[in-house]
Amino acid sequence: MGKKRSKKGNSQEKTTLVEASETLPKSKGVRKRSKKKMTPQLSDEDQLELIEFEIPTKKKVKKKGRIEEGDGLFEEQVEEEHSEDDTALIRKRATTSETKETSLSVLIQVMIPFLVAGLGMVGAGLVLDIVQHWKVFETVTELFIMVPALLGLKGNLEMTLASRLSTHANLGHMDKKKDCLSMIVGNLALIQCQAIVVGFLASVAAMVMGWIPDGKFDFLHSLLLCASALVTASFASFILGLIMVGVIIMSRKCNVNPDNVATPIAASLGDLTTLGLLSWIASLLFLAKGTNTWLAPIIIVGYMTSIPLWIWLASRNAHTKDVLYTGWTPVISAMVISSLGGVILDFTVATYKGIAVYQPVINGVGGNLVAVQASRISTSLHAVSSLGKLPRGIKNICLNPFSAFCTNDVHSRTARVLLLLVIPGHLVFVYAISYLKAGHTSLTMVFVIIYLLAAFLQVLILLYVVHIMIHSMWKQKVDPDNSAIPYLTALGDLIGTGLLAVAFHILYLIGDRDADLGD
Repeated sequence: MGKKRSKKGNSQEKTTLVEASETLPKSKGVRKRSKKKMTPQLSDEDQLELIEFEIPTKKKVKKKGRIEEGDGLFEEQVEEEHSEDDTALIRKRATTSETKETSLSVLIQVMIPFLVAGLGMVGAGLVLDIVQHWKVFETVTELFIMVPALLGLKGNLEMTLASRLSTHANLGHMDKKKDCLSMIVGNLALIQCQAIVVGFLASVAAMVMGWIPDGKFDFLHSLLLCASALVTASFASFILGLIMVGVIIMSRKCNVNPDNVATPIAASLGDLTTLGLLSWIASLLFLAKGTNTWLAPIIIVGYMTSIPLWIWLASRNAHTKDVLYTGWTPVISAMVISSLGGVILDFTVATYKGIAVYQPVINGVGGNLVAVQASRISTSLHAVSSLGKLPRGIKNICLNPFSAFCTNDVHSRTARVLLLLVIPGHLVFVYAISYLKAGHTSLTMVFVIIYLLAAFLQVLILLYVVHIMIHSMWKQKVDPDNSAIPYLTALGDLIGTGLLAVAFHILYLIGDRDADLGD
């Protein structure tokens, strides 16, 4: 009986050990759950942030998309090993680098590209001041309506591209060569498609807005407008797109925030390149109007038939497929808003010749500074929260002006730095124009004060609007990298041209009405 009891006891001990070993992982799970119970009550957004920083577990993730033979340039959907904390580490790095930026570092990084951009805008103003006396601009006055819309392409396309790629670069998505090449090819194809469509629509808008007040329609002028707009938009977008890609890659390698550098450089080169191309191509087509009337129609047909090719290339790329289908509303809306600014320019340039040289400068500076702020806010939102959910601490999207400019928030500090650049920047650009003896306006004290007030008010309005617009888009699950900058730069063109026209009219009314202001 004793032996039987001992055997029975041994078997029970073995069973107990087996059960204990089987339940050992469960006991760990119990301890883990008990720890979780000890944590305080958290909101859904806080729990989402905690989940992102849990201990990583490696697993295979397959990227969505088709895999076809020969698609290596456009598709990178391959199985790779990724750890779940990759996104968390990238977001943590982006957020930490942004919070470490001081106002002085932002000022230094923004100031040099801003001054370079301003000199480019001064160059564009000098070009417009010269070409306004060309026969093609005096005969086909609708070109003035088309100028802000085509200059706005830098905001619609190039600066949007710069903001989009800057976000990807800051989040580490361009660190791998294959991903970087795929993004470049897809985005260049996308902006070609958008440039051709926007250029065509800008020429149509110029025709309509020029035809309504005059009451007459010139078919040859319409062909010239359309062909000039298509060639200008396509060439300018391709050249500037390549430059933007190079700037962002070099900024990343030099440990400089691309958000502070890329958009100002896009602004600096955009105005000068676009306006120079438009003036040159329009004059060539105007000279060929009498002898080679077939040239403009062939250009139009060639560009319109190339649109399916660019759509096909952009639709095959994972990085641009969504933007191809959803990015048209802001681009086309911005073109219409800029065209309204063009109508103001068309009417005022006939009375005040001096306005032409300052129009690209005031609009360029406003669009330049607001694009920097838009790109920075968008990158910050991408780094700390998911699309559709606002970060902690942001309760009211519509801030009062004091909260937007006078708090210790990182975006408020950046807004103050950008406002700090307006007055000295415009003084440099205005005196550069005067030194080059360009334009029809001499620099009186009254002119400088009224002009600086108009420029400061424009940037103040834009920096307040950008905070509301980007956070509203984010809450509505609209990516601001693809949508915000076109609206903001177009709004800057409209406000800037309107305030500049008001400034020149005030100067005329108070007695500063010499030949400088108008003929």
